[in-house]
Amino acid sequence: MDIRGKVALVTGGAVRIGKAMALGLAEEGCHVVIHYDRSASAALETVSEIEARGVKAWPTAADFNDEEAVQALIPAVLQQTGRLDILINNASIFPREDFFTTDAASWNQNMAINLKAPFLLSQAFAAALPEDRPGAIINMLDSIALRPKNHHFAYTISKFGLEGLTRATAFALAGRNIQVNGIALGTILAADEGDQAVFERMAKRTPMQHPGSPQAVVKTLLYLLQAAEYVTGEVIRVDGGRHLV
Repeated sequence: MDIRGKVALVTGGAVRIGKAMALGLAEEGCHVVIHYDRSASAALETVSEIEARGVKAWPTAADFNDEEAVQALIPAVLQQTGRLDILINNASIFPREDFFTTDAASWNQNMAINLKAPFLLSQAFAAALPEDRPGAIINMLDSIALRPKNHHFAYTISKFGLEGLTRATAFALAGRNIQVNGIALGTILAADEGDQAVFERMAKRTPMQHPGSPQAVVKTLLYLLQAAEYVTGEVIRVDGGRHLV
């Protein structure tokens, strides 16, 4: 797909990997909608950085705990932009819980934000896309879904489900010329400053023995959007080989 002049929605696009992907798209001439929940000032800053690259950008807020807000997001984006060609399901939560400390409320929140919202957004995106126009959905996954441990329990299950959703949606939409793929991340960014030492130890235990960079994720995203014209239902693991051990 030639993404110049196309419009992409990046959920959770104000900060971290979401911001890196949004800026990477802008560098290639793609207009970008930045979804955020509570990061309003960061979203406005990211929008300014995108516009400085000569393309359009729009901030849009939605709380993915609220199903009505999720359902309203794609129509709101289309009203703002007039078109939408690319959906990047990046927004997620990452609570620290094991099997016994995960309660029903946390389970429901993880599933709502990390799994149900991507499904509902993908459904609305595909329904709104004209049948004669190609589209792309990218789901942001996590390599720990292949090697689950007893931490971040509900998060892990939600990402495992999202990987299944990626494949099932790819099959469902292949005849509509909508490619659906996933990018599974490993040790790219620490969750927060307090996790930095743990993050560095994890990175050294990967086969490549060092952390990855947000730019590696951006390059993978651009490959899937620009060059992988006959690829759908695939998951590329940007994790330094973490899924192998």
